[in-house]
Amino acid sequence: MLVVDDDRAVRTALRVNLQKAGWEVLLAIDGDEAIQALREQPVDVVLTDVMMPGMNGMQLLLQVREHWPETRIVVMTGQGLVEDAVRAMKAGADDYIIKPIPKDELLVILVRALREKALRAEVVQLRAELDARYGFESLVGVTPAMQEVYELVAAVAESDALVLLTGPTGTGKELLAHALHRRSPRRQAPYVRVNCAALPEGLLESELFGHERGAFTGAVRQHLGRFEQAEGGTLLLDEIGEIPLSTQVKLLRVLECGEIQRLGGAGIRKVDVRVVAATNRDLRAEVRAGRFREDLFYRLNVFHIPIPSLAERRDDVPLLADHFLRLYAVRYKKTARRFSSEVMAQLLAHPWPGNVRELEHTVERAVLLSRGEEIQRVQLPEVEPGLATEQGLLPPGSTLPDVLIEAERRLVVEALRQEKGVQARAARRLGISRSNLNYRIGKLDIELKDVVYD
Repeated sequence: MLVVDDDRAVRTALRVNLQKAGWEVLLAIDGDEAIQALREQPVDVVLTDVMMPGMNGMQLLLQVREHWPETRIVVMTGQGLVEDAVRAMKAGADDYIIKPIPKDELLVILVRALREKALRAEVVQLRAELDARYGFESLVGVTPAMQEVYELVAAVAESDALVLLTGPTGTGKELLAHALHRRSPRRQAPYVRVNCAALPEGLLESELFGHERGAFTGAVRQHLGRFEQAEGGTLLLDEIGEIPLSTQVKLLRVLECGEIQRLGGAGIRKVDVRVVAATNRDLRAEVRAGRFREDLFYRLNVFHIPIPSLAERRDDVPLLADHFLRLYAVRYKKTARRFSSEVMAQLLAHPWPGNVRELEHTVERAVLLSRGEEIQRVQLPEVEPGLATEQGLLPPGSTLPDVLIEAERRLVVEALRQEKGVQARAARRLGISRSNLNYRIGKLDIELKDVVYD
């Protein structure tokens, strides 16, 4: 606490009372002396008189706000000079108190100022954690497949272009969407996510576009949709492949015109929102099957970022595992620092049908159960028999080599299919050399007929 007052009796009385309340108190007779004290050591709260010779309280207030913005300021003023306190509050003071100063009231005001300081510090910390969790730097991976993703994210982040993120469940599509937002000029505006698969058709339209009171049974008040909630910021349409055809028509109109109409409303409203869409479905196949509108697909597919499965970036498993180990060791106050070689071998051999999310949860559990600096045991997720082929698994009775060979064959075929048979590009997608790809094509008996083009 720094007490600033030109009246020695006031300074002395405040110091005695504040020290009894547990404060460490510094004294200054005017603004100039207060500035010198602030330069010499950190101060939580400045309690200053307004009327002082030399640099007065208002001038001190402006200096503190400019150079020590986290320091809280409470001003003292005499009876009949409340307008000075009002001017100080408008200039950035946190609170004021009128002389003669009631001790209990002063302590309440100071505690409130301290709480405000703590809340501001917490906001700064939370923002830093958001940057660490969702900033570009949080994306982990060095394989060529992920380097390509980073390059695409960096290229489009500063623009307002609509982005389509595709990839299997658990690959980190939402993490990438948030990274796009954090690196964009819209980073200070809202980031809003809607899971299109979690809402029935009628409710989905209300959630996206909003509704007016009385628009339907149960609509007892006006509701702003996600587009309006994300005004000026970014809207993630997660699992967009699940949107019903009737809603797709309305969504297309919003994407083309930047206008929405609330359910039950007559007016048209302009919205300024950057849209990022994500899906684990093959939207081209959905278009061919008649479940997804072709015009909406082409509108969404302005800037496509395909996210590889963990099986396609297996060399990133140790990096990801170490990243999650550090994250959860800090969170749960554990001493774990590394994996044993046996555990790392298990992590590398596992097929990870749930991708990065499954690996993260596995490491989190291992950290919680850990004893000491080295993780020597890990409980791998069970590989359920008979799961979909896209998860990289075979029916019961297959050996691990069988599983890995079949997964490798599917990955090579898929890379060739996505790159229209161009082996150089397919090799880059897989993170291997072209000669290595040719070797694998021969080893796995892959023929041209195995590669199906769109």
